[in-house]
Amino acid sequence: MTQNTASRQDSLIEYPSLFPIKVMGANVDGFVHAVTQIARRFDPDFDAATIELRDSKAGNYLGITITVTATSRQQLDDLYRALTSHELVKVVL
Repeated sequence: MTQNTASRQDSLIEYPSLFPIKVMGANVDGFVHAVTQIARRFDPDFDAATIELRDSKAGNYLGITITVTATSRQQLDDLYRALTSHELVKVVL
């Protein structure tokens, strides 16, 4: 078994594929823009028009769903790390 075949068997995701990611953070100016910029760093073809927004009941937090084209496990891991390390992001699912 080659390393590439082993990697594919270790992952439940087939690459490339559209992959939704939920990002939650404070409902403040610049949050959506920050998430969009991070998504574009890892998926140059990311379409901001596909972003879905959902306010919390009290309106203090904002849920953002981005859908990126996942090309590898490494890309997704790096994207998650970039999102979770941003000061405005509270949770990434």
